[in-house]
Amino acid sequence: MSDPRLFALIEDLRQRPESTTVEFKGNNTDANMVGRLVSALSNAARVEDREFGYVVWGVRDEDQAVVGTRFDPASETWQHQPYEFWLAQRLNPSVALSFKEVDIADERVVLLEIPAATVAPIEFNNTAYIRMGSATPRLSEYPDRQQALWSNLRPYAWEGGVARQFVPAGEVTELLKAGSYFERLGRPAPASPDLVLEELARDRLIARDVGGRWKILNLGAILFARNLGEFEFGLDRKAVRFVAYDGDGRTSTATHRWEFPQGYAVCIDAVNDYVNTLVPAPEDNGTVVRQAAPLFPSVAVRELIANALIHQDMTITGAGPMVELFRDRLEITNPGVPLVDADRFLDAPPRSRNEALAALMRRMGLCEEGGTGIDKVVEAVEAAQRPPPDFRAVANATRVTLFGPRRFAELTTEERLRACYLHAGLTYLHGGRMRNSTLRKRLGVSQRNASQVSHVIRQALDRDLIRSADPDRPRSGYVPFWA
Repeated sequence: MSDPRLFALIEDLRQRPESTTVEFKGNNTDANMVGRLVSALSNAARVEDREFGYVVWGVRDEDQAVVGTRFDPASETWQHQPYEFWLAQRLNPSVALSFKEVDIADERVVLLEIPAATVAPIEFNNTAYIRMGSATPRLSEYPDRQQALWSNLRPYAWEGGVARQFVPAGEVTELLKAGSYFERLGRPAPASPDLVLEELARDRLIARDVGGRWKILNLGAILFARNLGEFEFGLDRKAVRFVAYDGDGRTSTATHRWEFPQGYAVCIDAVNDYVNTLVPAPEDNGTVVRQAAPLFPSVAVRELIANALIHQDMTITGAGPMVELFRDRLEITNPGVPLVDADRFLDAPPRSRNEALAALMRRMGLCEEGGTGIDKVVEAVEAAQRPPPDFRAVANATRVTLFGPRRFAELTTEERLRACYLHAGLTYLHGGRMRNSTLRKRLGVSQRNASQVSHVIRQALDRDLIRSADPDRPRSGYVPFWA
C-alpha cells in the first residue's frame, strides 16, 4: 500500500522514543492490552494537547528499527468476533479507530491511529486509563492527570479539527484565500510565503503536519476556503445556501437557488449583497413611513446571517446555514438548538459553540462585539416599524424570521405582545423604560388610538412578559420581566 503521509508519519514517530502518546509493538495483539492502550493513549493525547495517539506494530521499541509484524487487523478475531468490532464494543465514548497498513523496507507495519478524547475520558471495559511514561495505569490513580484531562476536554472545539492533512506548503494558499485573511484584519500580507503560513498558523487556521507539510484546520477551511468541497468530513454541507420563493410557503415555486461554496469570511459580503438585491423595496409600504425602503432592514439581515454562521452546531452533519426569502418574510436557519432560551436572545450574555470562529469574526469586523448583534436587529426593525422578529428553536435548529411591513391592525396578538416585550427589553438596555407613548411610536399607532396600545401592555403584564418598573409609581413605565 502506497500512502505518502503514512510513510512520513511512521518515519516521524520512529524519530522519537516510546512516549505518553506512542507505543511500539512487535506481534503482541492481545485485545485486552490494546483496549487499555486505546483508552490510555486517547486520554493522554488530550492531556498533551495532541490530536492523536498511536500504536505501531512492526517497529522495535528499543531502537525503533523496522522489524515487521504478522498482525492483520482486518482478518484477526478475538473471542469469536472481528477484532476491531470487539474493541469498539468495549470503548466508551466510542472512538473512531483507524488501522492502517504499509510496507517499509519489505516489512509489514501496522499503525493504529487513535483520536484524542473529546467529550469525556475514554474508558475500556468501564475503566479509564492514562499513560505514565510507557506504563498504562488507571486514570483514577493519578488525580493530577485526571484534572488536567478534564481541563483540556472543556475547551476542545470543532474549529481545531483537521479539514485536510499532508498539504504541501505551496498548495495551502491554493486551498485557502489567504489574502482575505489579511484584508479582513486590515494588515498587509507578508512578502514571504513562509511568513504567510506562519501567520495563518498563529491564528490556528493551519498547523504543521509530518514530513514538512501542513494540516488545514476546520477554522481555516470554514472561514477562508476557496471551495469547501475540496475538504473532508462534509464541509461542503456547511456552505451557505439561499432559496427565494414566489409565494408564502416552501411548496411555492423556487425562483432562485444559490449556494456559496467559499469560506464564510470570503463569501459573506456576496451573501448579503445577493439577498439584499432580491429583497423588494416598494415605494409605498403601507406604514407610517412612506418611502422606498427594503422589506427587511439590511442591518438586521447582515447581523442575523453572521449570527447563523457563528452559532451553528458544526457537529451536525449534512446541514448548514440556510437563508430563505418568501413573499412576506425572510427566514434564516442554522443547525443546532440555541444555547440560551430564544426569548432571552436580546439580553443574555453571548454564548457560542464556536468560540474561536466567533472571536476571529469579531476581530475581522464581521459580527458585533459582546453579543450586541441582536440589539442591532431589534433596533433596526423598530426604526423601520416592521413586525417584530421571531426567534425560535425548531427541530434541532435555530430559526429567525424577519417580516415584511404590516399595519398595527394586521398584526396578530402574539406579534403585538412580542413587539411589546422586545421594545421593553431594548428600551431597558438603553437605560430607559417603556411607556405607552414609546410603544405607540414603535408600532406606528396615533395618539387617538392610545387605548389599543394600553390593551397590549395589559396583556403583556398578564403574560408576565413585562412588569411595572416601580409598583408604587404607576407612571414609572415598564421593564422586561428579567430586568
